Amino acid sequence: MPTHPAPHLPTAPPGDSRPLVCRFVPQAGGHPRVGAASAHDRIADLTAAGVETLACLLESADPAAAVAALVPTVPTLALAEVVLLPPVERQEVWAAGVTYLRSKTARMEESDFSASAYDRVYDADRPEIFFKSLSDKVVGTGDAVGIRADARWNVPEPELALVMNSRGKIVGCAVGNDMSSRDIEGENLLYLPQAKTYDRSCALGPWVALETDEAAIRRWSIAIDIERAGESVFSGQTGIDQIKRRFDELAAWLWRSQRFPHGVVLLTGTGVVPDESFTLQPGDRVTIHLDGVGTLVNDVITV
Repeated sequence: MPTHPAPHLPTAPPGDSRPLVCRFVPQAGGHPRVGAASAHDRIADLTAAGVETLACLLESADPAAAVAALVPTVPTLALAEVVLLPPVERQEVWAAGVTYLRSKTARMEESDFSASAYDRVYDADRPEIFFKSLSDKVVGTGDAVGIRADARWNVPEPELALVMNSRGKIVGCAVGNDMSSRDIEGENLLYLPQAKTYDRSCALGPWVALETDEAAIRRWSIAIDIERAGESVFSGQTGIDQIKRRFDELAAWLWRSQRFPHGVVLLTGTGVVPDESFTLQPGDRVTIHLDGVGTLVNDVITV
């Protein structure tokens, strides 16, 4: 079974006071609780102040202000004393594709006969948006992501995740991993749901950064490293500024003819894609770091 790596708070630039919130359970046991990052690798227990769900916090008029007011009033726990859970409760997770030039190129390379579709969608007004996961199938940091037993070419996709409340407002962001079976996806466009949506195919966490300024977020970088038997076998990084479409544009397309009464999470595409010579293996460890949010770590198993 995978182990839970010790979580740490991300290193913030001087003067950066961006609140980080999470879901967690104490190592000693109990029900899921809502927390906020505090000083010295500690978590402020917001549930002690009556915050029963993360969604309730994200529905407030100003979640960041609410967290700032509550943190000094509640008890704290050491990060080593808790298990961080995926930062979703009843929210669906959706995903946007072909938002980076590298993603378009990779999709075209993998496709036997439908490469032009990815070329067209990259420049089209309407983006590619697809359903990714129900909340109870999302895994968090320290848990295992899955690769399909019937696939030969499996890769992780490190992504910025936009977190929205029930009103469609972007209230924060998280680290996401959109696991993909590229051989299934490339064989036929109609197989995309099987390539993207299966058990343990979506990881989120460890925090939701209550940052909503797109200009600030676009200054971040996202990086991935994959270890096998203790050695790095793939790594790469890209800037969030390489996402072609505006965040509010992606959100607006997602909400067309849709409603999300519990809020929704939208993965925004990947700009780091291993080539066809690489595939994940059981026992690999995938580490994804997003500036301003933190690090998502997952071991790989076959499902």
